[in-house]
Amino acid sequence: VLGGVIGYEMNMLLQDYVGKIGTSLLLLFGLIIYLSIRFNVTAQSIVSVFKRAKSTITNDLKEVEEATFTVDNSFSEEAESIKSAYELPVENLEPTITKHSKPSPIKTEIKSENPKDQDIEIEVESSFEEKSETDNLSDKLVEDFGLFDPTLELSNYQFPPLDLLKKYDNEGIAIDQEELEENKNKIVETLSNYKIGIASIKATIGPTVTLYEIVPEAGIRISKIKNLEDDIALSLSALGIRIIAPIPGKGTIGIEVPNKNATIVSMRSVIASQKFQKSNMQLPIALGKTISNETFVVDLAKMPHLLMAGATGQGKSVGLNAVLTSLLYKKHPAEVKFVLVDPKKVELTLFNKIERHYLAKLPDSADAIITDNTKVIHTLNSLCIEMDNRYDMLKNAFCRNIAEYNAKFKARKLNPNDGHAFLPYIVLVVDEFADLIMTAGKEVETPIARLAQLARAIGIHLIIATQRPSVNVITGIIKANFPARIAFRVTSKIDSRTILDSSGADQLIGRGDMLYTQGNDLTRLQCAFVDTPEVEKITEFIGSQKAYPDAYLLPEYVGEEGGTNIDIDIADRDKLFREAAEVIVIAQQGSASLLQRKLKLGYNRAGRIIDQLEAAGIVGPFEGSKARQVLVTDISALDQLLENERTNN
Repeated sequence: VLGGVIGYEMNMLLQDYVGKIGTSLLLLFGLIIYLSIRFNVTAQSIVSVFKRAKSTITNDLKEVEEATFTVDNSFSEEAESIKSAYELPVENLEPTITKHSKPSPIKTEIKSENPKDQDIEIEVESSFEEKSETDNLSDKLVEDFGLFDPTLELSNYQFPPLDLLKKYDNEGIAIDQEELEENKNKIVETLSNYKIGIASIKATIGPTVTLYEIVPEAGIRISKIKNLEDDIALSLSALGIRIIAPIPGKGTIGIEVPNKNATIVSMRSVIASQKFQKSNMQLPIALGKTISNETFVVDLAKMPHLLMAGATGQGKSVGLNAVLTSLLYKKHPAEVKFVLVDPKKVELTLFNKIERHYLAKLPDSADAIITDNTKVIHTLNSLCIEMDNRYDMLKNAFCRNIAEYNAKFKARKLNPNDGHAFLPYIVLVVDEFADLIMTAGKEVETPIARLAQLARAIGIHLIIATQRPSVNVITGIIKANFPARIAFRVTSKIDSRTILDSSGADQLIGRGDMLYTQGNDLTRLQCAFVDTPEVEKITEFIGSQKAYPDAYLLPEYVGEEGGTNIDIDIADRDKLFREAAEVIVIAQQGSASLLQRKLKLGYNRAGRIIDQLEAAGIVGPFEGSKARQVLVTDISALDQLLENERTNN
């Protein structure tokens, strides 16, 4: 019924607009379209039908003409011609019928003619990339001898056991509900006095401090809460209140309040944690625990250098011991070497016991731990030479970093006869950087800046500690190349900004409380505590085992003072030698910078002239950052000296 009504209405509507004839034409046109779609009739098929009909009619006419003009008009011949004329189109139509009835007639005919074709399989020959002669040789060496093992010389080496580290009784965090409730009430009361409402508050208890995360009511300005830092500290009667507004990644404001009873974070608990034991880092360092009581482990190779600063007695030396202990518990002596610089002469002496296992030194040095400032300069320049040598090795091996190079060497793809060798990581530790800057200045800062800029890829990493974080010690060059920084408690906001580029280190509570940054957010940590007796036990345990014949030797460095014994021929002297000698004698100051200014020379040429003046006995030997002593008093004495020299030659 509904279909009839719809059809009737459509019929009436069409007749109103196009009339009866138009409606009939539309319906006829629609029927044609429907039939063509239903029976898959296309324009090409219609054309082909007309072509076949045309060819049939043409053939019929030809046959009739031939029959008319044939001499033999017998009935049998005529019958045969008519029969052949009418049977031929039927035979020609057979492929067309077959084509429409079967989807793929060509394949069917092939299968029927060659039934065995379907049993034939195509065999694809896989191609392999040709290996070079070096790859084939390395594969054979690996097959015969296995991968190169750098620890083979000390294959029986045992890592220090956890029993050497002290276990403290009060390591677990005790939750004092009364203290939490009291602090919460004081925070809410203090903020309410300034008409700041709180929607919610949550506490996270850490070893040293508790983090209270508050969500202020709508419409409260964050800066208003930030400015109440001192008022909250006054109401809580606590030192070291720090407000984080807002906490990165959260929509809350953090207030860090020190615990009345701090918990000791032992080195044993940090080393024994699964996070440290199962870490796959190249140089893992367990620094301590976070506010949420999680072990904080970082990779020194990713830092790639570390700057530590803090006032005296705030845990800086303990932090250095924690870093060194972490590496001793994780890395084999063949994998890492330490260059220890200790201007205070007493902080790192315990590590002398592991000299032949882990330490590196200059070839002519008696002690592996460097305490003399002159030897520090030589060691830093020696590390620069080592860095350049390693870069040459990486370049020849077509590697980008030390990890790729060592992996290639272990796979025996690098020939030791070509100068290749397994490269251990080298960690330079400087305990008091301020003293070096005061005594040596640019002579120390320049090689350290060069190492910090370039040495990351070849496995040389720097750890620098200082107790005086002023701008003349931690200069812009040093800060730019040390993105990872640790700040223990300092005395002023200026010192905090010098280390971290932000305040906060002046509000720490000391005793290992520290802030860590790697160029982004600040993380508050409680440094792991490792005491001197524990370090002594660890070094004794390692030192009692089989060791290498000697410490890891750094390249020999020949400083400027080496020019004293060089004989320079008079004929090879610079054209400005006489003029330079007069400038030096008149000024009574033997320095290359003076010649640069007076004679407008480059540094290299001025340095060569200074060497020539030293060989001639006009100036004395190199004395560090001081100017050379002038051995000739006046111009007349200079003339006499040069005249005698000319006469003797």
